[in-house]
Amino acid sequence: MPDSPSPAIRRIPVFITISLALLMMSVDATIVATALHELQQGLDTSINWAGWTITAFAFGFVLMLPVSGKLSERLGRRRVFLASIALFTLASLLCGLSNSIAALIVLRALQAVGGAGITPSATGIVVDYFGDSRDRAVSLFGSIFPIGAMIGPIFGGLFVTYWNWRGIFFVNVPIGLLILWMTLRYIPPDPPKTQKTRSGMDYLGLGYMGLCLLAGMLATSFLGEKNLPFTSPRILLPAAVALVAGWLFFRHIHRNSHPFIAPHLIHGPGFGVVNLINMLFGGVTIGAVALIPLYATNRYGMGVLDSGSLLISQGAAAILFSLLCTLAIRRTGYRRPLYVGGALIALGMVLLALPPVPGAPPFAWLAATAFLLGMGTGTVNPASRNAGLQLAPQAASTLAALRTLAIQIGTITFVSVVTMVLSTSSDPGLSQAWIYGTWSVLVLASLPLIARVPEHRGAW
Repeated sequence: MPDSPSPAIRRIPVFITISLALLMMSVDATIVATALHELQQGLDTSINWAGWTITAFAFGFVLMLPVSGKLSERLGRRRVFLASIALFTLASLLCGLSNSIAALIVLRALQAVGGAGITPSATGIVVDYFGDSRDRAVSLFGSIFPIGAMIGPIFGGLFVTYWNWRGIFFVNVPIGLLILWMTLRYIPPDPPKTQKTRSGMDYLGLGYMGLCLLAGMLATSFLGEKNLPFTSPRILLPAAVALVAGWLFFRHIHRNSHPFIAPHLIHGPGFGVVNLINMLFGGVTIGAVALIPLYATNRYGMGVLDSGSLLISQGAAAILFSLLCTLAIRRTGYRRPLYVGGALIALGMVLLALPPVPGAPPFAWLAATAFLLGMGTGTVNPASRNAGLQLAPQAASTLAALRTLAIQIGTITFVSVVTMVLSTSSDPGLSQAWIYGTWSVLVLASLPLIARVPEHRGAW
């Protein structure tokens, strides 16, 4: 793969193409939740089955992330990017045309397969063709996802109010077609593959990983069910399967000469600590932020509109500080923003857990703490994206998939644990406050890990 930009490439149109794809995917991750009630009524189903439209997407997305990263390395970034956009667009159209909840759930999983390939292949395209600007381009990804997270619920509300639930899927079709045209127009074809890159797919390793992730997600999903004890076979059985499959996966990749994922990319020097930082500072914090509206309702009795709007301040801060740190990262290196961002996250968590200062309205207090959390995540994002990539640019797609996978695992685990605690709590608001306070301590305890993150200044 080239380390410098192709003479024919036009960076701005290419980055706009990639950004539109990432924005479409991030909007879809939040827009469906706003239409669950209307979707339930429109398809005459229960809220549990309607909720599976979100669960099925999460399952498919997490399971396919490592696959899409590997395929991007093996088949070519542009090919996988095109196939992912095409599949996501087609599945979105079919989701909008669905007349049964069963069909919609299956199609949401298919949509996730397409969505899972976007970030790894997009990251690989940037690394291949953006030369000494690739660190800044990859860093800017961190400002795109918060935009999608903010506008998704707004678009969802508009479509449900002035159209119907099908609009949340149909909106992806023209956007997807535009991205396909721009990809064919502006992104260069993949270079020919050498014989070395044509090694067979490690299907056994893929199977072990898929089983581990699927069983783990089932266990954490059941963990969050109300009135289901921790010792229930519905939790213990998939958890045991996940542990055994995970052990088999790691044993397999250490013994196989051409493993599905090279072991050092998961837990090797530099890579292991970066993956852990992404899980703790990225994934768990995303889960904590996502539950702020629930916390505002449970502890302070806020309505849906007020509690949901709290995330706007967090998203705005994340975008602003992600952009600022993108501009500064070549001078600061990776460790300094990770220390600062981690400290801001810990401070935001502890203030979120505490009651408002005298005279401060709860809404203003929560908005300020959410803004502080956004400052922390925005500060961490550019460094956490680049720290692993600069160690192995040739494996950019796989590393991007592993980063997203680590974040998803952190988010799902945190949300499941919180919902389990709240389901048995007599005072959910206070219980959630204790969880935020406990997590702030754990974040502070994790800061020494940053000293093991590979340091780098300048372009890579």
